[in-house]
Amino acid sequence: MAQAVPKPTRYREFWRVYLAAHRRRGTRALHYLGSVLGLALVATGLVLADWRVVLVGPVAGYALAWTGHFGIEKNRPATFGHPVWSLLSDFRMLGLAFTGRLKPHLEAALPTDGDRPAA
Repeated sequence: MAQAVPKPTRYREFWRVYLAAHRRRGTRALHYLGSVLGLALVATGLVLADWRVVLVGPVAGYALAWTGHFGIEKNRPATFGHPVWSLLSDFRMLGLAFTGRLKPHLEAALPTDGDRPAA
């Protein structure tokens, strides 16, 4: 597993740590899929008034995201240290990716040693 990073005390610091923990495309792709699937299931459960479907939404979303962390990135999900900031950042990253504006954020957060991924 990756080395522990000091716990950020401000969201701006957290955002950089969060992006560094999502350096690989596959990890980000699983987050995007998990976020969209989770939202779709929660919405469907609310429309159908079925609490079981509502509960499956976050479980499915986190299962996909954590698969990226443990299987691809080999790090610990930020959810464990900052659950609210992590959830907000999941959707911020998704929105930036869908609008084609994520790359500069990744470049600012990742080291300049040539290990930067493409957005």
